[in-house]
Order: sequence, then structure tokens, then C-alpha cells
Amino acid sequence: MPGPVRDARQVRVARPVPPTGRRVGRPRLTGLGAGLFCAVALFLLGYLDQLLFGAASLTVYGVLFLPVCALTALWVRESDLLTAPVIVPIAFAVGLFPVAGSGAGLPSRLMGLVTGLATQAGWLYSGTLVAGLIVLVRRVRWVRRRRRRG
Repeated sequence: MPGPVRDARQVRVARPVPPTGRRVGRPRLTGLGAGLFCAVALFLLGYLDQLLFGAASLTVYGVLFLPVCALTALWVRESDLLTAPVIVPIAFAVGLFPVAGSGAGLPSRLMGLVTGLATQAGWLYSGTLVAGLIVLVRRVRWVRRRRRRG
């Protein structure tokens, strides 16, 4: 005896999920997201640096600045690549605020920030250069991929 007749609406077919083309574990941030990531990361690192090492820790902050620059340039979306070298110096100043100046007042902090920017310009330029080189390499690779497709 034949089995029961099933309605076509009751039968479900498993369909494969199309690949998205993204690799797992590689975040892609928008320009704004990359700016927020960089600024918040550097502010927290600056605050942590101030807590652990005190006022004479601008070199430690500069060393920590370089990997954040590289991560920002690596994680920004391809369509927003050119924002990374612009974001990095702004975030450097944001993160320098907790580290610079040991006085309690705002004028003392601002003077420490200006002094920190002047004395740590080498780290600032190095981080911007790191971000710029990574962005340049990624941009060239992206343009070549688009030409091959088209």
C-alpha cells in the first residue's frame, strides 16, 4: 500500500548558504568605526599607561601607538581606506590627553598635550607612515583585483 500523499508545501528542501566572500576573523570597519576604534583604544592605552608608569611614559605610549595604527589600517574597509592615515594622528592626540600633563587643571593638561605632541612627533609621524604604507599596499591590491574582474 502506498504511503500518505504529502503536500508540496510540507516538503522543505535544504539549500546551501551562498558564501559571503569574507574571511572569518578579519573585521571590516567603516571610516567612522575605524576612527572610534583607534581613538578609544589609544585613550584606554594612554590611561592605562598613565596608571602603570606615571608621567614619564610618553615613549611607552608611542610604542603602543604603532600596533594600533597597523590594526586600524588593516581593519578598515576597502572603500574607506583613505581615512586611516587621517584618523591616526587625531586619535594620537586623543590618547595623549590622559598621559600628558600631571596638573589638575585644564590649562595644565592642554599645555602637557601641546608639549607631548611636540616632543613625540617622531612616534606620530612613524604611526602615520605605518598606516599610510599599509593603506597604500591594500589599495594597490584592491585596484588590481578590480581590474582582473572587469
